[in-house]
Amino acid sequence: MALIPQLIAAFSFAQKIPYGKNAAVGKYYEVRGIKLYVEEYGSGPPLLMIHGNGGDMSAFSENVPYFAKKYRVILVDSRSQGKSKDPRTYITFEQMADDFAVLLNALHIPKAYVLGWSDGGINAILMAIRHPDKVIKFASTGANITADAAAFGNDGWAGSQKYYNDNKNKIRRTAAEKNAWKMFMLDYEQPNIKLIDLHKIKCPAYIIAGDHDVIADKHTRLIQANIPGSKLWILKNSGHGTLIEHAAEFNKRVDAFFNEN
Repeated sequence: MALIPQLIAAFSFAQKIPYGKNAAVGKYYEVRGIKLYVEEYGSGPPLLMIHGNGGDMSAFSENVPYFAKKYRVILVDSRSQGKSKDPRTYITFEQMADDFAVLLNALHIPKAYVLGWSDGGINAILMAIRHPDKVIKFASTGANITADAAAFGNDGWAGSQKYYNDNKNKIRRTAAEKNAWKMFMLDYEQPNIKLIDLHKIKCPAYIIAGDHDVIADKHTRLIQANIPGSKLWILKNSGHGTLIEHAAEFNKRVDAFFNEN
């Protein structure tokens, strides 16, 4: 989803294990011209977790302890975020989806379950479209397929437009400033996934959002309605952070979905 970095930064996670900073398990993998930072926990069927814009793998601090009891959890800092650096000036969701498919190859994993939040949810959808042989099932929470008022509602889209207009002419000198603008522009201009592309998805899909999500309810339902055989879950009394705000229920429901025949 197009959640601008300052909104992501509002979330704070108390951790027993410093996900994203655990040198004991952290490794870098050469993927498509960059190094992706990866940490793995647990054993069992592989489960790839993909975080949102401007975040890192620590976004799943409330989920890893549950899933690592029965899955091989693969946490990754997406391109240009966390410890995975990319100095190029432009980034696309398709680029990241391709990154994750190549990463699974590097890990010698034929296919995996995928859980994506926000921008990570977009990546999960695109993996199922572009690399159907790599995805067993996927759960996507807080994702959008277009970058416009229809996806966010007028207030949310107006906020993004104001941020763009207020900052588009600023001079960005440092690498951090340039990267932050690149990541904002990713969500301001993308994704641009067509409904007909959703029809190509063959694996089981679980489309999730909060009833007070920044993604418009109609948009979430549109996504689910166009993925054949997919399931929908709108969490009551939840904002965008479904997997954090309702972690216990979220973990159980997603796990049950992954285990359905």
